[in-house]
Amino acid sequence: MKNLTNERYSLPFLLLTVLFCVCLIIANLVEIKTVSLGIVTVTAGIAVFPLSYIINDCLVEVYGFRKARLVIWLGFFMNLLVTLLLQFAIMLPGSEDWSAQGAMETIYGNVPRILAASFLAFICGSMANAWVMSRMKVKSSGKHFSVRAIVSTLWGEGVDSIIFFPIAFGGILPLNVIIELIITQALLKTLYEILILPVTIRVVKRLKRIEGIDTYDTDVNFSLW
Repeated sequence: MKNLTNERYSLPFLLLTVLFCVCLIIANLVEIKTVSLGIVTVTAGIAVFPLSYIINDCLVEVYGFRKARLVIWLGFFMNLLVTLLLQFAIMLPGSEDWSAQGAMETIYGNVPRILAASFLAFICGSMANAWVMSRMKVKSSGKHFSVRAIVSTLWGEGVDSIIFFPIAFGGILPLNVIIELIITQALLKTLYEILILPVTIRVVKRLKRIEGIDTYDTDVNFSLW
């Protein structure tokens, strides 16, 4: 990422970066809650986390893999910062009228494990999503954005779920529930992508007009860093 140090970044890119990081932080904070949706069980993070993959698709499509990779790592480090500050807040001695220490520890005390699982899953899943999106764009000469967005999300969410749930909930939830979470989360998040695809397409077209760019990764090093 050294070759990105001296580049200038536009306001739309910065706004997408901030939104990406905020979505990741919120998703990780609410991921500890499981939610029943009829016959399936999901985590509350499903309401927020798919937005990060949609933003990821926009970043790769408009700005390319290199800048998308930069944003992914920024999201990683912002999540780490939030975790450290939360643990510091828990350790601070409460005042005499503070009576919610137990609740705070119950809710946020598990965040390090959740976040550790999320870190690994997020890096692998997001990079997989960005890599597939970028490679498919080059091979299709920029055509079929909808197909590329859906396929890359399915890959990314699949990798993310396979890594995240066994680490985050192993020994806490039954194995059959973990398997159910892996399958349903990947499919539901991809469905989320499909439903919001018309909005994603409009955002991408708008960004390309504003920025005046349409990046193709023909000579990019596809490493994690």
